[in-house]
Amino acid sequence: MIYCVIRPEDVDPLFDRMVEYYRDNPNVEVIVDRREGADRRQGREYGGKRVLRDRRRRRAPGTFPATDAPDERRFD
Repeated sequence: MIYCVIRPEDVDPLFDRMVEYYRDNPNVEVIVDRREGADRRQGREYGGKRVLRDRRRRRAPGTFPATDAPDERRFD
């Protein structure tokens, strides 16, 4: 479902036109945003914070032997 959200101040000029425009598309619903007040997400001290984790495979434990390459290349 796709929602076409219209701001309250734009209801009169847009709502009827958008409903008519999307009339033949059953996947779109035209709605009016009726939320009031300040955005409560800002300034929150708890919750809403994602913990980012490194999901890559961990490196094998231990040390690896030195793999020094020869100084000169020899092609025989």
